Amino acid sequence: MRLAKHLAASGVASRRASEDIIRAGRVTVNGAEVTDPARDVGAADLVAVDGTAIEPAGQRVVYAVNKPEGVVSTARDPQRRPTVVSLVDSPLRLYPVGRLDADTTGLILLTNDGALAHRLTHPSFEVDKTYRARVAEGPVSQAALQRLRRGVELEDGRTAPARVRAIGPDTLEITIHEGRKRQVRRMCQEVGHPVLRLTRVRFGPLALGDLRPGQARQLSPAEMAALASAGSGARRGAGSSYAARG
Repeated sequence: MRLAKHLAASGVASRRASEDIIRAGRVTVNGAEVTDPARDVGAADLVAVDGTAIEPAGQRVVYAVNKPEGVVSTARDPQRRPTVVSLVDSPLRLYPVGRLDADTTGLILLTNDGALAHRLTHPSFEVDKTYRARVAEGPVSQAALQRLRRGVELEDGRTAPARVRAIGPDTLEITIHEGRKRQVRRMCQEVGHPVLRLTRVRFGPLALGDLRPGQARQLSPAEMAALASAGSGARRGAGSSYAARG
């Protein structure tokens, strides 16, 4: 197994973050520093991160969290801001699946399952994320809605077509499958409606439901299975929906 995949499977971090940890020289294999994420390791190899030996995680878990404003989507923060990981009472080493900006609220997932995190965040799987945005300069015109639905040109390229509906004169529900930085905010800004408040209400088949701000709950095996099959062709035919109940 490649070293980065081994770290992710052991619950250290997502596969992408594990690659960064390895390249930073924080990982040793049998006492020797390794900086190549593709290095193969086996069951007999002793792998350590920052001098602490790791073992493959046994139990795979996913938690749904309703992230409040001001909480950051990391496992730790050098500025000592509250993190989403601190909202979950678990002895397991968890990390967030993707990120929400500090000023964005709503549904974020925490897990120790690196393979699942990779599937849910890698662009090739096209897992839907739905946001509710309260915007300025309302009411939102049909022309602006159509631009969002077709895709808008941003500084890092044109966005994929989004599913968008107005649920109020100044409130939009926007579903995207990309994960660019502050994408929904930049899309709305581009069509003349800066975002005043943004909440993620759905991640793949999982809905935020009535989970209260700052509250977390562990997902059931059925919900984890639904997440594992989310994205690509599976997302177009499936009608299942799970709410992150409080």
